Amino acid sequence: MIEEKGISPDRRHFLKVSTGIAAAGLTASLLPTQASAKSKHNKHQNKEKKLWNKVQKEFVLDKKTTYMNIGTTGSMPKDILKNYKENNQSVAENPWDMQNKFGEWPYVTEMTTSIAEGFGANADEIILNRNTTDGMCSIINGLHFESGDVILTTHHEHVAANSPLYIVAARYGVEVVYLDIPVDTGDNSITEQQFVDLFTEAANEYAGRVRLITFSHITYKTGTRLPAKRICQEVAIPNQIPTLIDGAHGIGMLDLDFHDIGCDFYTGAGHKWQCGPGATGILFVLNSAQRLDEYWSDRENPLWFINSSLGHADYLGTQLQFQYIGNDNYPAKQALTDACAMWDEIGRDVIEARVLSLSKLCKQQIKASFPKAAIYSPDIDELASAITSFNPFSDVNDLDTLTEFRDRLREETGFIIRTTDFKILQSDTEDTHALRISTHLFHDENNVNGLVEAMLNIYNDMV
Repeated sequence: MIEEKGISPDRRHFLKVSTGIAAAGLTASLLPTQASAKSKHNKHQNKEKKLWNKVQKEFVLDKKTTYMNIGTTGSMPKDILKNYKENNQSVAENPWDMQNKFGEWPYVTEMTTSIAEGFGANADEIILNRNTTDGMCSIINGLHFESGDVILTTHHEHVAANSPLYIVAARYGVEVVYLDIPVDTGDNSITEQQFVDLFTEAANEYAGRVRLITFSHITYKTGTRLPAKRICQEVAIPNQIPTLIDGAHGIGMLDLDFHDIGCDFYTGAGHKWQCGPGATGILFVLNSAQRLDEYWSDRENPLWFINSSLGHADYLGTQLQFQYIGNDNYPAKQALTDACAMWDEIGRDVIEARVLSLSKLCKQQIKASFPKAAIYSPDIDELASAITSFNPFSDVNDLDTLTEFRDRLREETGFIIRTTDFKILQSDTEDTHALRISTHLFHDENNVNGLVEAMLNIYNDMV
């Protein structure tokens, strides 16, 4: 039973209804005869439509716009937002009454217990922190690196990784190796195996020196989903290398099972695809980081709790040492917990299937409407995500032009997307510029079709 502390009666009603629709409509098998199969398909479609219509009504997004920039930040569902406000009011009225409101100190035990199962984790492996950056910095800066150590990463990482990597390189003499990962340009064909081979070759080249492999589960500029499980289980574990995954875009988008992936650390945002409040995130630490003792047996203390009020208190255990950073924003943590409960009740597998299907539709519609466009997001299932990056202008790689396109799209049609930039190859002297679209559970096929039509109109007016 999912923890319902702090969830209003209306919220519970939604969860019960949506769960029934999901269970009845999305997992049923088709009957063998043509007539019954057609009937079953129609019922399936009707129930699915009811589910997503009900989900859409849970969000307070401005109806004059269509918000498709979840990769930057999401939107809290209305009932969760209401409870968040009420909890803030309660804390303001009774600041010393945390225990009655949020449970036993440190006030997040019931929250992590509620969240863990949805991510294939144990409760004591989940830390509720501030965001992806918080998790990346806590792990990278907390690991006991020494001069000559090697970290393997990619050339498409967020500053949340690049900043602490820069610090440990400058501070300890760590060598950070940025691997050129394959980028889909439409003119090539990329596969899971290319990513696995790339990390395998690098692990062999720097054998005995690689102390960490860190990478984005989903690259934030092209939306490429790396084969995280294969990298962990085929490269890292056999070579006894710990893994830290930047899951800023995984949490809330994908149906994640941290134990199945096999990573040592996974950190992600609560405010993006999970649609929780700002300054919330989830950090997974496998089995109190005990595998580090095996992998880093030459280091007496492989991991330091650099961002903790209890870094000295080993007797309290890893989760509590990571979790407690002094007084926290407990209403925000509860709101994130409530958002996770909503996702769990709908079904994280159901949500993943929905958002990826909308993203696939988006890519297919762009290909049909912009045959000369450069699309940088893979459209093969194993590498796809709910992010689509593309440039409609075949002969223009210009930020000003794409910024004008983005702004006109918002001002004239109400569709909100963003611009982005990246290097296809690390050695490129110029950035590649693109538009980035995020499709999520509060969107539908009409939103996707409307976006592509609106973009085509703006494009025709600009060329």
